[in-house]
Amino acid sequence: MSETFPVRHRHATVEADGVRVFYREAGPADAPVLLLLHGFPSGSHQFRRLMDAFGDRYRLIAPDYPGFGHTEAPAGFTYTFDRLADITEAFTDALGLDRYALYVFDFGAPVGLRLAARRPDRITGLIVQNGNAYEDGLSDGARELIARRREVPGDEDAVRGLFTLESTRFQYEAGVADPARLDPAAPALDQYFLDLPGRADAQTDLAFDYRSNVALYPAWQAWLREHRPPALVLWGTGDPFFTAAGAKAYLRDLPDAELHLFEDAGHFALETHLPEITPLIGAFLAKAL
Repeated sequence: MSETFPVRHRHATVEADGVRVFYREAGPADAPVLLLLHGFPSGSHQFRRLMDAFGDRYRLIAPDYPGFGHTEAPAGFTYTFDRLADITEAFTDALGLDRYALYVFDFGAPVGLRLAARRPDRITGLIVQNGNAYEDGLSDGARELIARRREVPGDEDAVRGLFTLESTRFQYEAGVADPARLDPAAPALDQYFLDLPGRADAQTDLAFDYRSNVALYPAWQAWLREHRPPALVLWGTGDPFFTAAGAKAYLRDLPDAELHLFEDAGHFALETHLPEITPLIGAFLAKAL
């Protein structure tokens, strides 16, 4: 019988910042590492089933960012994507992660690509799932959100309207051909964390900072062209924010990347299409790591 490695739930304190990062970990301590970076409005819990699938072969680590999930940040923490990347980078240092593949989804793309640009020697491979790095992939709705400014009357109210249960459910349900595949517990759990004190303020700050990611797209694209990491691109084409054009754009800079489009999936493709996605990830990791 092969050894089993159940998911462990831990905290790591990033001392200089006073942030207590919650993370999930599974797999042998000496196995190749896959760092799982979640999206909005979710947390490391979005990878719970994936960690069960691969925890016997790889060391999987999934942290919550400040402002998400179970991670605790001090009062006065500045919520920008640069700071999320700072904390995630310090977290990898605290765990001694000097080589890892990245799985990036949604917000995980700007966080992970910042890490890759800072520490390119650490990256052994890249899995992108509905995580944009090209203007091609921004829907009209995404462009409208990115264009909003806090100083414009009504814009902050419009941003805060994204943090309702109705909006959270929409992010899960849009573009999904078979809603019965969606576990209603997933958006409910995300909404629980969104409704915690201070979380709406943190998410509002991040929404207004999202334009900083778009400004970095050319730099990330240059990094991809220069370093050519082994890459797997997975995309639910019903995503209301990041269109399939953003998935295909990766092939401009990573012509050897594998691209798989799921026509009946939406933004949270991993939630609905894990049986289809898992073999693709397994085959990719077996070659890349």
